[in-house]
Amino acid sequence: MPQPLVRALARQGITAPFEIQRATVPDALAGRDVLGRGQTGSGKTLAFGLPLLARVAAGERARPLHPRALVLVPTRELAMQVNDALLPLGKAVGVFLKTAVGGVPYDRQIDALRRGVEIVVATPGRLGDLIDRGVCNLDDVEVTVLDEADQMADMGFLPEVTELLAKTPAGGQRLLFSATLDGDVDALVKRFMTDPVTHSTAPPTAAVSTMDHHVLLIPPRDKFSVVASIAARDGRTMVFARTQLGVDRLVNQLAAVGVRAGGLHGGKTQRMRTRTLAEFREGRTNVLVATDVAARGIHVDGVSLVLHVDPPKDPKDYLHRAGRTARAGESGAVATLVLPKQRRTTLAMLEKAGVEPAETRVRVGDSALAELTGAREPSGVPVRDEPPAPRRSGDRPGGPRRYGDRPTGERHGDRGPGERRFGGRDDRRHGDRPHDDRRHGDGPRDERRFGDRPAGDRRYGDRPAGDRRYGDRPAGDRRYGDQPRDERRYGDRPAGERRFTDHGGDGRGERRGGFRPEGRGREDRPRDERRGFGGRSPARTH
Repeated sequence: MPQPLVRALARQGITAPFEIQRATVPDALAGRDVLGRGQTGSGKTLAFGLPLLARVAAGERARPLHPRALVLVPTRELAMQVNDALLPLGKAVGVFLKTAVGGVPYDRQIDALRRGVEIVVATPGRLGDLIDRGVCNLDDVEVTVLDEADQMADMGFLPEVTELLAKTPAGGQRLLFSATLDGDVDALVKRFMTDPVTHSTAPPTAAVSTMDHHVLLIPPRDKFSVVASIAARDGRTMVFARTQLGVDRLVNQLAAVGVRAGGLHGGKTQRMRTRTLAEFREGRTNVLVATDVAARGIHVDGVSLVLHVDPPKDPKDYLHRAGRTARAGESGAVATLVLPKQRRTTLAMLEKAGVEPAETRVRVGDSALAELTGAREPSGVPVRDEPPAPRRSGDRPGGPRRYGDRPTGERHGDRGPGERRFGGRDDRRHGDRPHDDRRHGDGPRDERRFGDRPAGDRRYGDRPAGDRRYGDRPAGDRRYGDQPRDERRYGDRPAGERRFTDHGGDGRGERRGGFRPEGRGREDRPRDERRGFGGRSPARTH
């Protein structure tokens, strides 16, 4: 390995390779295509990351919009995890990395590509979007890595992955790492890899000596109480539910009994997912409730228990869930809650996964439950959500809870209480006016700035919106201050003869006069019959 990389690893306390790294790194450094199968948590990230960095560092800087290496991963969280692991090592050898994932703005990703970035760590969907936008080209890619390839196939990404691999040069090096190498992954291998060397360092099961597997048989009515007591334990716990709705409901139920938990699933925004995962990693939250998709491949140090609230149906899902604990030689436990009707199917699934669990019947408060999982009674004091920090969200569109009675223009946030009167108006048009427009309706301001939107219509009734058209009208048009300037509706008004010349007749003179002493019953003015001045119309008086 290049000495700068070795020194950077030593600073992190890494001085000897794991088994998967010892097996694959020499062939990867030699430029061969590599198939690596290792149990989740066995060190696959550095197994492909170290030779990838070594090869890229030996070449030239990347051209704008043309990365030199590509790492494809199935989820946003895994992309960020890979980036975080390789970023300090890349700095040691002068290699720039950038993530390209969905759920975040395109701007920074596009800017990085335009400046030139050697390695892109991407999810298939966002990378495809960047290519379609013309801001990423894969013609210069020398090394392509597929991490968690089996999961990408399970999630339906195989067509996108196939299309992206087809855009890379045919002679490039391909490294494929996966917990299992099944049929779907084999299709990628046969099409895109040349004489690959296979290194399998563990059987595709979760039967490791440092992991204890328990099946807890519980009565249906005790299910949540058991979950809450386990979640209230000391130590870091990952809880898996089958659906997004199940995750959200469980987080709320746990909060109601005094257990703070974070929820992680694909329906949340990327900002919320990143914050939740950071709180769990940093220890601010000891419980993370997640779906399979969101938690695949996530590495968090110190997870001592994985709890399956809903037993997975697929053995591979069980292996991935269980792999969140007992990582890299640490110890851990996996507990699966099983209702009576789920027992047979769950045991059959575990047998396919190569797991022989210990079965235990438990109820809430049993000493066996506390002994196996560390369960204890939750506090019962509801957890209150921390209010969002307004400074971090001040530039977002108006939400009534965050802005209260503040105007939509944050630039005027330091105004006086008069802001409340401008809640729905554009502050920029009133920026230099006093806060209370009603007091200044007739002030010597420039009427053109108010256009047809005076602050208080009652104050401006004697000032028509367009002085050139209505300047010669009598004061009586304050009755029509809020009506559109449609000439047909004002046919009987004074000073309007220029607009009603097509009426002809000697009625003009009457209209010029501003009053109609005996015009109330004129048969040649049907408009007055329909729209006259209030009760003056014969249609209304008779």
